[in-house]
Amino acid sequence: MIDLHTHSSMSDGTYTPEALVDLALETGLGALALTDHDSLAGIDRAAARARGTRLALVPGVELEIACDSGEFHLLGLGLDGDRGGLEEALEQVRRDRHERNVRMAARLAAAGIPVTLEELAAVSGGGVVSRAHFARLMVQKGVVKRTDDAFSRYIGKGRPFYEPRRTLALAEAVRLVSRAGGVAVVAHPLSLGLAGAALRQYLAHARDAGVAGIEAWHPKAAVRDCRRLERLAGSLGLAATAGSDFHGLNAPQRRLGHTAGGLAIDDRYLSVLRLKAVSA
Repeated sequence: MIDLHTHSSMSDGTYTPEALVDLALETGLGALALTDHDSLAGIDRAAARARGTRLALVPGVELEIACDSGEFHLLGLGLDGDRGGLEEALEQVRRDRHERNVRMAARLAAAGIPVTLEELAAVSGGGVVSRAHFARLMVQKGVVKRTDDAFSRYIGKGRPFYEPRRTLALAEAVRLVSRAGGVAVVAHPLSLGLAGAALRQYLAHARDAGVAGIEAWHPKAAVRDCRRLERLAGSLGLAATAGSDFHGLNAPQRRLGHTAGGLAIDDRYLSVLRLKAVSA
């Protein structure tokens, strides 16, 4: 059993990198990809904790890509090369994210929903502050009952308090991931907001831009849709991957090492990492 999509407290998860590795070992995983949003800060910590154990730590990241139809997140998996260029780009992305957070907090406060940057920093535990931390703080303050409600009513794309931020172009992100020694994978492709021929065309474009695979299996998708996405990946010459998108207490319904339908993630999905030499 493996997991190719997880988050630690360095972005919007609640487990420290070390605690995430401990949980992976307790769960019986053979491989774990740490894919924090816009941050590589947890990779060395997780790798140090995994060293000497049976767990293979796959260094990764999750990046947001410019997309008009929905939300496009890109996983970079197997970042075992020089990550300097990627880290430099991420520093600018994090600055832009902070500016977005300032705007969003000010608008919420002006509407009578008291959210401060200091409170958000406390919720994040010192990691990258994301909209997930806004949602968690809104739950704590009783504004909403669940974090999903915060997104659907207030801060999700197209909602009243959503604020955009700078995102990477696909070609730039793929180049950065490749130079860091990794492969690029489209995360939870249904979030692109496309279906049928439009989705196929978009993924073909991503493939032509250097993307190596798609995350066919994700816990927010129905099993039948995941099977369809895996077939689509094969027909496009793309690898299929699977992940839990684990966030700890920020998404308590997700279980490490498990994906759609509660299914355990098989190690056959590690085959995407064999494509690294091709994409580099």
